[in-house]
Amino acid sequence: MRNVFLWMGILAMSLLCGCATNSQPGAQGDNGVETTPLDREGALPRTAINDPASPLAKRLVFFDFDKSDIKPEFQDLLEAHGRYLAAYPDVKVRLEGHTDERGSREYNLALAEQRAKAVRQVLLLQGAPAASLEVVSFGEEVPMAVGHDETAWAKNRRVELVYEAR
Repeated sequence: MRNVFLWMGILAMSLLCGCATNSQPGAQGDNGVETTPLDREGALPRTAINDPASPLAKRLVFFDFDKSDIKPEFQDLLEAHGRYLAAYPDVKVRLEGHTDERGSREYNLALAEQRAKAVRQVLLLQGAPAASLEVVSFGEEVPMAVGHDETAWAKNRRVELVYEAR
């Protein structure tokens, strides 16, 4: 009987040791990728905005041709940015809307603004203060990729989240 309790104790200790996590900055997750730890309240720390391992390092949202709706693959990214902005209301971000070269200048400026406003709406729904968000439309004027094919156009249909330098 004593052996059973001994083995149960060893099993319990091994399970506890196996579940330990490293909460130090630059901690490695289960997949070996460095991650940014959460603070005590479960939010990203203020410095996460400058950490390349943070989910906030990704700041581009891409769109389909002639569309301004947020694709599902960008929802988590925008929710992370929105929660960060809600936690730090003094942080400012400029939402820069872009289009590809197809369409008139006026049409592209309007579409780029719609895209930036769609991103703004998701951020607001996560608690980001409206005063922290600035919408700017560049239309087709600032392409990310030069070219006249779908590969270039796909890279140019985007909103960039540009954080104010601190």
